[in-house]
Amino acid sequence: MNDQPSSRPPRAVPQLADYPHRVGDICRFGDLDPQGHVNQAVFLTYFESGRVGMFRNKDLGIGVPGVTFVVGRMEINYLRELHWPATIEIGTGVAEFGRSSFKVSQAIFRDGVCCATGLATMVCMDIATRKSTPLPEAAIAKLGQFKVRSA
Repeated sequence: MNDQPSSRPPRAVPQLADYPHRVGDICRFGDLDPQGHVNQAVFLTYFESGRVGMFRNKDLGIGVPGVTFVVGRMEINYLRELHWPATIEIGTGVAEFGRSSFKVSQAIFRDGVCCATGLATMVCMDIATRKSTPLPEAAIAKLGQFKVRSA
């Protein structure tokens, strides 16, 4: 047992209200693994549903001719198990901007309790060259409306 005191301050627990975009989903029986809880890989699918829901929002309309956005990195912190049956909510918002990428902060909630957090790095890619390209100012302006409140 490690009796060393932790030098880290406790991590703030996200609240659904922190996220400007939300979508609902369900845990399916097929999402379970042999331990009887939702398999860790399925959390990626839930997060994808949240991002797609935000990006396809008619008010956001971040479509930019000649470019697309791809996931360059995905981080997940598993905080609680999810079991079937369950209704969940996925909160999504923009955390920060880089030169050719931006980070999307997400969280999965069941009955108001945060079960997992995720951070996706979305890279702006030129469709013709298939290489990263600087984020267009118009996309930054539109995405900025969806900033996470705690970020």
